[in-house]
Amino acid sequence: MEGGSWVPLDNPVVNVEVEVVPCSKVSVDLFDPIYSCGVVRPSGHVVKCFHDIYPDYDELRQMLREEDSEHYYVIGRKEREEFLFRLFKHLCLGGELCQYEDTVAPYINTTRQIYKDLVSVQKDPETKEVSVVSTVLKVCAYDNFGYCFPGRGDEEQTFSYLIVDPLKRHTCLFYHCYGIGTLTL
Repeated sequence: MEGGSWVPLDNPVVNVEVEVVPCSKVSVDLFDPIYSCGVVRPSGHVVKCFHDIYPDYDELRQMLREEDSEHYYVIGRKEREEFLFRLFKHLCLGGELCQYEDTVAPYINTTRQIYKDLVSVQKDPETKEVSVVSTVLKVCAYDNFGYCFPGRGDEEQTFSYLIVDPLKRHTCLFYHCYGIGTLTL
């Protein structure tokens, strides 16, 4: 994507990788542990790191990014694979010119809204339990020179998710290429 419009890839695609992303969460309870471990204060304010060691860095972004963080495993490996967590992480880490929030509420509220817009749920008539019916796929493509979609560089904040809704029988692409300044739904 250049200048806000889609353009063809420069070279033919020789390989496409598709990863099925777990998508089973129907509430944001997944994020409750960050309130009790020292990442977020009871008021919802994100705890800052010492400026001598990590200037302009906070415990939330450290917990999301760094495996050696003391708070990394507050949210388990299985939950970290969930699409809901991935959305939250993408929003918290932001883009190239991101201005970070001081409180966690805007991240959780925005994650909840995007998640509700992207995935479909269904209530089981017998058990009355709500479950996600959408399938989420992380898609990457390669040409003869390497990684070419969703971007050229291997950046954590460059992603492409294809969400398949079997009830409405349509798909949605959730895409971001770090450094270009676009987020596509």
